Amino acid sequence: MTHSTKNENLTLVIGGTGKTGRRVADRLNAQGRAVRIGSRKAERPFVWEERSTWGPALEGAGSAYVTYYPDLAFPGASEAIGEFSDFAVAQGVRRLVLLSGRGEEGAVAGEEALKKSGADWTVVRCNWFNQNFSESFFLEPVLAGELALPTGDAVEPFVDADDIADVAVAALTDDRHVHATYELSGPRLLSFQDVADELSRATGRTIGYLPVSADDYRAALAAAGEPQEFADLFTLIVDGRNASLVDGVQTVLDREPRDFSAYARDAAATGVWNG
Repeated sequence: MTHSTKNENLTLVIGGTGKTGRRVADRLNAQGRAVRIGSRKAERPFVWEERSTWGPALEGAGSAYVTYYPDLAFPGASEAIGEFSDFAVAQGVRRLVLLSGRGEEGAVAGEEALKKSGADWTVVRCNWFNQNFSESFFLEPVLAGELALPTGDAVEPFVDADDIADVAVAALTDDRHVHATYELSGPRLLSFQDVADELSRATGRTIGYLPVSADDYRAALAAAGEPQEFADLFTLIVDGRNASLVDGVQTVLDREPRDFSAYARDAAATGVWNG
């Protein structure tokens, strides 16, 4: 496809069925913008490990929302991001918005690889999502009534996926955000005991918090068939590097970020935690 026939309105949303990607796609669609979902099961599948899927997924796209699974800090991620970004720009993609990790040294390498592509880039750095408790790996523990995690009494400024999506869409559609890096957080710091208390209030049942050792958590991951590297991500909470509030949501959206209690109330209303 030549650049003259390119649909600059088309955005490839990688991970378009995931927590943030689904929301980004919905918002772009609501604005009347064309969206192509990039996922393994999409009409045009997108698979990070299968380079042959990249071209068809990018065909006709003028922009892309880039998320990397399982995490940008994992081995090989930065190389894949660099190769993809170079390929996308060569295909005529102009704007790339990268979902990155706040406080993750490994993620910075991915950010730099994306920037070197020559695209109009924006980096959105986030810490742990509220939705991890309702749409991801903390859902089963919440349903079971106990969060057994290697987080001690550390605190985290959990950020809402709806806020992330709003920032990402602004970055994809507004030139003012080109070549900007935004760090996002929620409005307050919460320990996992605080989270358990919030979830208990929202669900009307007792959700407990049990601090466990990192070794015990790795063993639990292995037993569940999950990558043990997930345990490493908890060091981002335990060492306190993200135990501060940042103002990316306010800067981009001119409003306050969504509080965990509002998230918990709304999620509970969907019945996701009814079991």
